[in-house]
Amino acid sequence: MKIKTIMTTDIVCVQMDSTLSEVKRLFENHKFHHLLVVENTKLVGILSDRDYLKAISPNIDTAVESLRDSASLNKRVHQIMSRDLVTLSPTSGLFKAIQTFNANGVSCIPVINSEFQPVGILSWRDVFKFVETKQIEKYLSK
Repeated sequence: MKIKTIMTTDIVCVQMDSTLSEVKRLFENHKFHHLLVVENTKLVGILSDRDYLKAISPNIDTAVESLRDSASLNKRVHQIMSRDLVTLSPTSGLFKAIQTFNANGVSCIPVINSEFQPVGILSWRDVFKFVETKQIEKYLSK
């Protein structure tokens, strides 16, 4: 089983110089937890919603938000993104993906082509959904 059949191909990328204000809008308007960071179409980093939340003031969008708090949204993605990338190719097998998750303690893995361009993202949720679906089918066929 190749991961290209279960990975998410509807990916959202940001540039290294994108602001955290832009990132905030993306996380608020979409139902995902990771953004891929690209430079000239090549993958250079990843930004999780946890990275974002650690980087902004906890007073954002509260009654006590000050100018100093809102200034934290002017930080750039390259200042907080993870650069130590763990990646897979679309032809990697499911078992290899599971080993990669376990060995690296990550919750998602960018999937790249031979030119290091992102073509998808695989989360542990994608793997669980696939396993659950296959188990249900197996159970129902008995």
